Amino acid sequence: MNESADLDALRRLMPPPDGGTRVDWDAVTASWGTPFPPDYLRFMEVYGAGVVQKYLSINTPEPKVPLSEAQRDGMVIETANAEADWETEDKAPDLEGTSPKLINWGVDATADLLCWDASDEDPARWPVLVYNRNGSLWSRYDCGMVEFLVRVLRADFPECPLGGLFLWGVSEATFEKRGG
Repeated sequence: MNESADLDALRRLMPPPDGGTRVDWDAVTASWGTPFPPDYLRFMEVYGAGVVQKYLSINTPEPKVPLSEAQRDGMVIETANAEADWETEDKAPDLEGTSPKLINWGVDATADLLCWDASDEDPARWPVLVYNRNGSLWSRYDCGMVEFLVRVLRADFPECPLGGLFLWGVSEATFEKRGG
């Protein structure tokens, strides 16, 4: 799929709230040293930060700051958690021996971590990496964040990438926006 088709598909599966989340993308980009994927920018514009089906939290984009200054349960803290888990946890065979640049964009109620591998210079090509805590395994999904959400809601992977089935094959999902 493409970014526009993915967002249209997501809108059909999960109606967006009124207005997204305002983001200072210049500050976010400067602090992380990279722009973010275009589908994520559009997701924030249309949906904003919030929670899918009271299960999957989509982080508010935030500037990268020292951990001591980071927002609790935010993008910076969860990225640090993902980096720590990457070092100690098992990986799918295609990820063995790799060293991705992780940036976390979501966490679910079963403590799974959803990240990008931000190693590629083109953010539109960043795959989704998921640490499924129940399976204690990192896996790679060669799609963007919005396509990943669509595919989970359609049950369009060989198996559910997440530890819980709360989004798996849900034809009408709810999204609750958080903050502004």
